[in-house]
Amino acid sequence: MIRAFFLSVFFLCCLSVEGQAQRRNATYNKYIKEYAPLAVEQMNKYRIPASITLAQGLLESGAGRSVLARKSNNHFGIKCHGWKGRKVYHDDDAKGECFRAYRKVEDSYEDHSKFLKNGPRYAFLFKLKITDYKGWAKGLKKAGYATDRSYANRLITIIEDYDLYKYDHKGMSKREARRWQKLLKKKPWLANPHQTYLANGLVYVVARDGDTFRLLGGEFDISWKKLVKYNDLHKEYTLETGDIIYLKKKNKKAQKPYEEYIVRDGDSMHSISQKFGIRLKNLYKMNKCDEDYVPEVGDRLRLR
Repeated sequence: MIRAFFLSVFFLCCLSVEGQAQRRNATYNKYIKEYAPLAVEQMNKYRIPASITLAQGLLESGAGRSVLARKSNNHFGIKCHGWKGRKVYHDDDAKGECFRAYRKVEDSYEDHSKFLKNGPRYAFLFKLKITDYKGWAKGLKKAGYATDRSYANRLITIIEDYDLYKYDHKGMSKREARRWQKLLKKKPWLANPHQTYLANGLVYVVARDGDTFRLLGGEFDISWKKLVKYNDLHKEYTLETGDIIYLKKKNKKAQKPYEEYIVRDGDSMHSISQKFGIRLKNLYKMNKCDEDYVPEVGDRLRLR
């Protein structure tokens, strides 16, 4: 069985896709708790997804810890262009650039909304659905909000790592909300999509409470029977929180530099095959043992 117990060992061996660039931390959570109501208020007023506003605020202000945010209440890195209010100067793309300064954070949020709503180059974004945070993130980068080439991906990662998309549903019209609820009955995973990771050249997800092979298959457009086969499980297996589930066939051997593995307490041939993304039958074959073999603590197993 694939237990959450093995995840700590697994992550020592693996790298995550998208790097989990923004791991959950208390500072981010505190910022979200404090400013989510303000972001929702702005969304209802200007039709900008609250998830986008929060993600930009987190990214641009370092969760409220940047000098610009602390001293000037500027949470969105908006520069002075056309600004008649108080100004401050910081090094950014160029030395000593002019940035807008605000009396309070609420003014920064309001100005950010107006900046997007009244900016001609952002007009196309307001044609998107309020729940299309990916479209908004990519559109902001396309419109030139930031020079960082990975800006859209960074926003999307923050939104998904911190479940910020849940705030966007508060901005739906009654008609949109009804449609959304009907869609969720058919595709429940849309309310909280799984984060995907990469290890051993393979994409995987970590199972959550209530997950089934059928639900995961629907979310990733993969036959649930294939998921069972890819992970060397049986169709009656009940997924447990923390299970590692690969979305494609595992490899015939571990990637370099993992040549061998010393069995630890609680290991099984299956859990080891999951840790290193190796097909179970190949792990048995490499070690010249049959399916009745039960590894003991201290045994050395070949991985390649």
